[in-house]
Amino acid sequence: MKQRFSALLAGLLALCLCACGQGVAADAGPEPAAPVQASAVDVREELPPPAQEPPEPEPPEPTVATLAVCGDAMSHMPITNDAWNGEKYDYVRVMNGAKAYVEDADYAVVNLETTFAGGPKYSGYPAFNSPDDMAYGLKELGFDLCLTANNHSLDKGWAGLSRTLDVLDEAGLAHVGTSRTQEERDNNFVVADVGGISVAFLGYTYGTNGIPVSKDHPYCINVFNTDYLSSLRTPDKERLAADLEQAKAAGTDLIAVMIHWGVEYQIKQNAYQEEMADFLFANGADIILGGHSHVPQPMEIRTLEDGRQGFVCYSLGNFISSQNDEYTDTTAVLTLELTRDNVTGTAQVSGYSYAPMYMLDREAGAKPRFQLLDVYQALVSEETGQSLSKRLSKALEDCHKIFGADHDGKAQPAQ
Repeated sequence: MKQRFSALLAGLLALCLCACGQGVAADAGPEPAAPVQASAVDVREELPPPAQEPPEPEPPEPTVATLAVCGDAMSHMPITNDAWNGEKYDYVRVMNGAKAYVEDADYAVVNLETTFAGGPKYSGYPAFNSPDDMAYGLKELGFDLCLTANNHSLDKGWAGLSRTLDVLDEAGLAHVGTSRTQEERDNNFVVADVGGISVAFLGYTYGTNGIPVSKDHPYCINVFNTDYLSSLRTPDKERLAADLEQAKAAGTDLIAVMIHWGVEYQIKQNAYQEEMADFLFANGADIILGGHSHVPQPMEIRTLEDGRQGFVCYSLGNFISSQNDEYTDTTAVLTLELTRDNVTGTAQVSGYSYAPMYMLDREAGAKPRFQLLDVYQALVSEETGQSLSKRLSKALEDCHKIFGADHDGKAQPAQ
């Protein structure tokens, strides 16, 4: 009995020892995992590339535009009579030689040296009154703006001046230099979009052929001389400077002054024109387009004192007329290249060229009688005889002599 008890106790003791051993093993926890070996891939390849500086933006391209300019558009009675085709006065036929150059430009201007006072009593020199068809013809040819301030603006009085502007409005032509109201005079310039370049146009005349400005309508015409009824030698500089200041305040890229000045039939500008040009440039004008002499006068680009580049054409002579004296039948279509630097915002006349023109008069009795010819086209035409060829060659020589051969657009590229 004793022995069996001892055996039982021994068995129980063995069981307790086994249980205690297992508890110790459980408390010890799992064996540590084997270490993971590092990958052979370079972790730097998985990183994003370093940020790069953005490329410099390309500077904006300059804006380049063209402005066509023509001289004195006059309708002496021989021109008026010749323009009649049985149904209307066809001025496009008379002016057609210039059409390609006028149409190709972004904007085109002309000096309108007549009035549209209403028919049927039309007249030429000394008191011009032309058919309304002339306005529509100028528009059809491609013109956009007319200078209406000149020595013939008051040929038919206030009524003629006022109606002229009405007709131009109806034809779709802008105008500068004359006004129907004080409000029009107060807004004394036309702002035009010339191929993306803004240009403010102002217009003036030296006088009115001795016709006094109406006291009831003192605003009707921009006369730049205070002594316009007498010596024509005293410019109203205060008024001119104020007008130019007003134009500058509009913030356009360029300012153009169209001006009737000088001495008739002189192929070189006089000292007064040069003084006036200097004054206009000094007060903000960039472009000066002159007329009145009825014959060509020089043109040039000049560097101004403030660093700007200015252009002046003293006169292009007659655009259309029936005059036959030397040089009066010779003219040109002038094309100005305007460029705005879109980095600096500055604009200038960057170049110019001209196309020589000749007003053919086939003499009284011929129908058609008058025709403005492109000199180069006419010189190679099979219809041009020896006599006309000589006159065309003389017109070309005169253009080169007065305007300079370097800027003949067909002789060689414009400088």
